[in-house]
Amino acid sequence: MLKIGLTGGIGSGKSTVCRMFAEFGVPIVDADLIARWLVEPGQPALARIASTFGSEMLNQYGSLNRGKLRDTVFADPAKKAQLDAIMHPLVYANIVLEVNALQTDYCVIAVPLLLESKNPYTVDRILVVDCSVETQLARVTARDKLSQAQVQAIINTQIQREQRLAKADDVIDNDAGPEQLAEQVKRLHNSYLLLATVRTQSA
Repeated sequence: MLKIGLTGGIGSGKSTVCRMFAEFGVPIVDADLIARWLVEPGQPALARIASTFGSEMLNQYGSLNRGKLRDTVFADPAKKAQLDAIMHPLVYANIVLEVNALQTDYCVIAVPLLLESKNPYTVDRILVVDCSVETQLARVTARDKLSQAQVQAIINTQIQREQRLAKADDVIDNDAGPEQLAEQVKRLHNSYLLLATVRTQSA
């Protein structure tokens, strides 16, 4: 099975691109969804976050205070590293489980920090969803009701745009309009199907 690692900066449009691939019947393994499940009440990651960063990271009913955690870790690189050390191994272990359960020509594994992680999941191709920093700021401030300074702080913790593009096998330009975006996804989908077929025939 051909494994496509999809990544990109915050606000680049990764979720939109994943939905477009899913419309072609492509399985999507989403690290963000896995991470959200891992911090649900009763999950071990939530208990480790509370013990590491303090009980104030929990709401009164015991669920994660995402805003409080975000403000804490993005203001301190050392605390961000602590959170990554808790979450990344658990996320990647669950990615392995989900991928191993699939039977398909190719799948898309969406990992926002695919290139930043110290223990990255092995993929066959890296697909970067790209847009300008100005577009990132505009999208995330509107979507998440954060200030530009808060969004810029998150961007600063991620790999630089130029470095991300340099590591890409494929790039989707998401500064373009929705029609151009859909056309790019369709073209890549056909390309990945062909690659998967060639791999199967040569195996």
